Amino acid sequence: MTIRVLLADDQALLRSAFRVLVDSEPDMEVVAEASDGAQAVRLAKEERADVVLMDIRMPGTDGLAATRMISADPALAHVRVVILTTFEVDDYVVQSLRAGASGFLGKGSEPDELLAAIRVAAGGEALLSPAATKGLIARFLAQGDGADDDRDPARAERLEALTVREREVLVQVAGGHSNDQIAERLEVSPLTVKTHVNRAMSKLGARDRAQLVVIAYESGLVRPRVE
Repeated sequence: MTIRVLLADDQALLRSAFRVLVDSEPDMEVVAEASDGAQAVRLAKEERADVVLMDIRMPGTDGLAATRMISADPALAHVRVVILTTFEVDDYVVQSLRAGASGFLGKGSEPDELLAAIRVAAGGEALLSPAATKGLIARFLAQGDGADDDRDPARAERLEALTVREREVLVQVAGGHSNDQIAERLEVSPLTVKTHVNRAMSKLGARDRAQLVVIAYESGLVRPRVE
């Protein structure tokens, strides 16, 4: 199956470079390019994109707003957004994840990292930039804009729908562990872990693992560790 990629960046030169890189891979292709967020949302639907590489700073509708629009559209439920940013350690991290992105990546990343990011996002996994530690992500998710008022109390209540095992798995997902790692920690099979993750996503209305991480921290199930 070929991964259909949409490039959203207001810099034509960067889009051209990304296109050459992506199209060089046998399992993916660039299906469209957008120079602003509104165009990205429209093309994501028209071209049936699987993954959108989304720049944050674009004229008109920016990348964060476009990501929110994609996440809110049931017709685009299958689309995964990877935010591209020049600044990896800042407020954009939590804003990206809260907007519905599957993760983020620095524009200075190596070509192999970018290609891997596309494959990871297409597979429904949470993608965290190598330059951002789990502890830093946790602090951003816990503090966000710096106000507890931003949190949704209903999320804590929704956790009550999870079984004890699903909660345990959710805690492990929030720690950035893969299904294989979780399986080893909980002494179950990877398939069992995958089943619990999928059920948790369904019960909590999460698009992917990245959204499970957001819910785990914002609901208070997991607290950030300052290392």
